[in-house]
Amino acid sequence: MTTDMWETPLDDQSEPAARPADLDAEHVVVASAMSRPELIDEMAAEFDPADITTDWLRWTWHATDEIRQTLTKGEIRWQAVHRQLAAWNASGYLPIPLPGENQLADLYLVANPGAAPWYGAKITRAAVAARLIAHGHTAILRGRSAAFDPDEDIAAIQAELDGVVRTSEQSELSTIGELLSDSLIRAITAPTVDDRIPTGFIDLDSLLCGGWSPGKLVVIGARPAMGKTTLAQDFARAAAIANKVPTLIESLEMGKEELSDRILCAEARIPHHHLQQGNVTDVDMARATRRVPDITAAPLHVNDSPILSMPTLRGQVRHLVRTIGLRLVIIDYLQLMQVAKAENRQQAIADLSRSLKLLAKEFGITVIILCQLNRGPEQRTEKKPMVSDLRESGAIEQDADIVVLLHREDAYEKESPRAGEADLIVGKHRGGPTATITCAFQGHYARFVDMAQT
Repeated sequence: MTTDMWETPLDDQSEPAARPADLDAEHVVVASAMSRPELIDEMAAEFDPADITTDWLRWTWHATDEIRQTLTKGEIRWQAVHRQLAAWNASGYLPIPLPGENQLADLYLVANPGAAPWYGAKITRAAVAARLIAHGHTAILRGRSAAFDPDEDIAAIQAELDGVVRTSEQSELSTIGELLSDSLIRAITAPTVDDRIPTGFIDLDSLLCGGWSPGKLVVIGARPAMGKTTLAQDFARAAAIANKVPTLIESLEMGKEELSDRILCAEARIPHHHLQQGNVTDVDMARATRRVPDITAAPLHVNDSPILSMPTLRGQVRHLVRTIGLRLVIIDYLQLMQVAKAENRQQAIADLSRSLKLLAKEFGITVIILCQLNRGPEQRTEKKPMVSDLRESGAIEQDADIVVLLHREDAYEKESPRAGEADLIVGKHRGGPTATITCAFQGHYARFVDMAQT
């Protein structure tokens, strides 16, 4: 009679069963590096010596690597490797017993430089299996813990799973010649919706060469009550409803119901206060009915959980990228996100902004994050905001590829001759021009409207 896996006892202090390893492959790879030291560089993109499980073999690899730094050419004999290890042992640097001369002499005999990359791949595969087993062991312990928290623990497990297969920066190396052909193609091919995500504002799209680009971090900054959330919803509507681009809104301040109301009002030109009062006219309802099919069909996902951490966000993004091809994430807003422990709030925000930039790059999506500005604009005669007004950390400005500052003169001066207008001040545009885009603010419809004449 077999025991149910769920009833199998698990000692919380136990380690995973024997780690997968290919000892024969480890001997061949290390011996081959001694015989042909150039292999260390040639295999660096795909092979990590930390995956060698046998301590003395791993340190033999490191000793060989140390010797080759001063070696002009030729093999490295086992006697030289032994002298290097003996020197490290004498200085206390070697944390293991000194391998014997006979061990190294016997090792040298199994060198097979031509097959070393193949054996290296076997070592890497065994290491990935070992990390997966260790990850599963940790997941079981988390799941059986009395303190198990689905939100935190599952997000943490997903983040750990990303590290099971190591990626090497060197594997991304390319020569300029390999890249040039794509540059020439881009030079004569206009971007499409598949390449860029339209913003909904003609002049802004023109400035950004067609819209938001993948892998970019965009910061929308403004003082409170300027309309950041409304502008973010306009970007989401342009992407998901008008162009069917899979989009995610992370709303940390506004509930799903209010977001739905505002999007309906913006799309159907229904006065927001009428909808709130429940006295929408028949004409407005007819207009709403006509817009409902397009809104319903839009690949727009909304999460209004008031708690959002980077592990949770990564889990959601990973899932939606795989299932619906997510391309745009909008977070409202940065200062409400949970941050990891750090020396101070400024460092915590800096770590968060860097993580958001890496998220955009890793998944090839655009991340738009709303951000509060400090009181700088209100303390100046000229109320227009500047990029330096971004609140709490200069790292936000540094990490952002694009910074758009939202400004409305009538927010400070009700009788302003520019009442009803808003400026989208592109204060930073990495690799492109900056400019100020003027649009109309229709607060009663919960939207901004393009004023471009081109």
